Amino acid sequence: MYYAYILANATNVAIYTGVTRDLVCRVAQHRAHADPASYTARYDITKLVYFEATPSIKSAIAREKQIKSWSRKRKNALVNRRNPGWTDLYPTL
Repeated sequence: MYYAYILANATNVAIYTGVTRDLVCRVAQHRAHADPASYTARYDITKLVYFEATPSIKSAIAREKQIKSWSRKRKNALVNRRNPGWTDLYPTL
């Protein structure tokens, strides 16, 4: 499976959208600030608030690009539909 996902910082002000094949490993890398110069490290974006799975890398990348093109209001609505409290989903993986 491949995943399109959204991470947020503790206050849900900064968000990041990404795509991966190994969601657990990729989120762990974000949480550990594997690349200290990255956007997610600079803004401490470590909370997994949304993800969706697809069997195709092409569809996962297309979905990531679609979500990235949306307004912040629409991204918030997407998260709110599945995770209204914006709780960290990482412990449930």
